[in-house]
Amino acid sequence: MTHASSGLSITAPAKINLYLHVTGMRDDGYHLIDSLVTFAYVHDIIMIEPANSLTLINKGPFREGLPTTSDNLIMRAAEKLKKLSGITDGAKITLTKNLPIASGIGGGSSDAAAAIRGLIRHWGIHLSLHDLSGLSLELGADVPICLFGQAAFMGGVGEQINPVHKLPEAPMVLVNPRVGISTPAIFKARKAEFSIANRFDATPTTLDSLIKFLKEDHGNDLMEPAIQKKPVIGDVLLQIKVTRGCQLARMSGSGATCFGFYHTQNEADEAAQMIKNAHPKWWVVATRMISDVRSL
Repeated sequence: MTHASSGLSITAPAKINLYLHVTGMRDDGYHLIDSLVTFAYVHDIIMIEPANSLTLINKGPFREGLPTTSDNLIMRAAEKLKKLSGITDGAKITLTKNLPIASGIGGGSSDAAAAIRGLIRHWGIHLSLHDLSGLSLELGADVPICLFGQAAFMGGVGEQINPVHKLPEAPMVLVNPRVGISTPAIFKARKAEFSIANRFDATPTTLDSLIKFLKEDHGNDLMEPAIQKKPVIGDVLLQIKVTRGCQLARMSGSGATCFGFYHTQNEADEAAQMIKNAHPKWWVVATRMISDVRSL
């Protein structure tokens, strides 16, 4: 979070599900999950400036189709926070949308969480007087982990967060074929048995140890139904796998964004360029994993 002239600039990083297991379903139809979540250096940007009323402006390469009303998760978060805290001031919120929409990397949830963090500071809200856990979960299952902002195991319907020690800051490539996916539709399409939560006892401190853990029955339960709905996801995974130095290729969340891990940044950069050359219409970025968004 940085100051920019009279406003605040807050980063909203991509959320990455390193693995995702569907472990059950509640009576109300919400699925229970077990996931190891971290973040990447690539991000949207939220700018907050003083204003008499609450407004939202969308900018950036993925702004098309985004609402500026309460249909947008950012505005919904701002309105809920304002009501909860009794604030009467407004704020001008500007979103620079760099992350693809409905892509499995929590862009909307991360934007909402960043807006909450920024507005808390902008409005001078004392956190000791307010419980934000219920507010964040009302906005969506990924908002609590994005608001927490650190690598963690996520359970329940998103409300259970157990932090892990810093994971390796591994080079990675993110690839999205520019297709949006409905998360509820992917959960509904899944026909397999529920998985069992199986977490590590000691945090992997190297990429090799993390890869070993992820390959030991820690996949993404939503990958198969997502590929059935959008076969191009299988093409994305294959394109990542065949790049030089790729240690692991996997889909994040409900898709369609996939990621690949590499030992060196040069390998990640070369892989990203190769995939861009082969598929110029895809969204492809070389980045690094980050365990704590406060370092952005």
